[in-house]
Amino acid sequence: SLCLSLCLSFSLFLSLSQHPRTESEWENSFALKMFLFQFVNLNSSTFYIAFFLGRFAGRPGKYNKLFNRWRLEECHPSGCLIDLCLQMGVIMVLKQIWNNFMELGYPLLQNWWSRRKIKQTEREERTRGGQNVENKVQLPQWDKDWNLQPMNAHGLVDEYLEMVLQFGFTTIFVAAFPLAPLLALLNNIIEIRLDAYKFVTQWRRPMPARATDIGIWYGILEGIGVLAVITNAFVIAITSDYIPRFVYAFRYGPCVDKEYHHEKCLQGYMNSSLSVFDMGVRWNVSEEQSRYCRYRDYRASPWSPVPYDFTLQFWHVLAARLAFIIVFEHLVFGIKSFIAYLIPDMPKSLCDRMRREKYLMQEMMYEAELEHLQKERKKNGRRYHHEWP
Repeated sequence: SLCLSLCLSFSLFLSLSQHPRTESEWENSFALKMFLFQFVNLNSSTFYIAFFLGRFAGRPGKYNKLFNRWRLEECHPSGCLIDLCLQMGVIMVLKQIWNNFMELGYPLLQNWWSRRKIKQTEREERTRGGQNVENKVQLPQWDKDWNLQPMNAHGLVDEYLEMVLQFGFTTIFVAAFPLAPLLALLNNIIEIRLDAYKFVTQWRRPMPARATDIGIWYGILEGIGVLAVITNAFVIAITSDYIPRFVYAFRYGPCVDKEYHHEKCLQGYMNSSLSVFDMGVRWNVSEEQSRYCRYRDYRASPWSPVPYDFTLQFWHVLAARLAFIIVFEHLVFGIKSFIAYLIPDMPKSLCDRMRREKYLMQEMMYEAELEHLQKERKKNGRRYHHEWP
């Protein structure tokens, strides 16, 4: 799209205008900008559905309108979680199929076109030389390899970017679409074979380059992990009906101060989650017709002292949601830190061997320097104040 092209052009312009000191710093800066632009472009719709769709639409009789003309979009009557689940399903299935098709289909099409041009050129040369057109010349293997498509200068960045974006789709909204990890696994199994076929038969062999680590991608993965914990906490607390059901079962349901049974304690939950709106005042509905309608919200009835004001149940649900977010985030981050402490990045035995190797290296350097100073003393016949006696 035009927006994505402009974003990529602006990303490249920012990377070129930074004047980094080394090539690795330029690649890290370019990778970070590419990830940010792609992440915002691909995840803006899911974040909108999860946290903004239907949140500011208003209520019957007092809808918020854009430019005082168009009503804001609302969620499905079953809730925004269904819309988010469908959106994630479309992204995880159709987008991955399209990416695999383009990754393999584009070099296949280019190689087919280049082979066609080569054959046409050879046919024209034979025709000019008076040779038989049917005489075929077998090209050497190195010539065939040279005619393959060259790997993009940032091809490895594209591969990393695809996997990191898939990791984001898999983890950030996994609470709304639990099948995302399974679909990602199936896609990766297929893509491993497609990439192997592409590297062997469709691309020239890339030049090898040494790398100490994956660069800035490690920090990006860490950031996605933190964002995934926060986002899933908000999805469970705000987008789903888990907290309202929990509050109703323990505070407003038929099982208050009794033994908790899930099926019985949620009786009447749907009725308590719907508010009443009086249509007779605004649209002059007669008494014979249905004068009242129901809508999803926690507001007072029209005949209450403060009509359409938020009820006490609304504030209880809001407080429970905020408490759940805080407890969930601290619990998950605590478990993550504890597991990271139990399973360090480098084993203790390896750390001990590295420290021993460093100690032996320093001792060898010290002994070599000491031997050099002793030779200088014997040669010059004088002592140095910084040497051992």
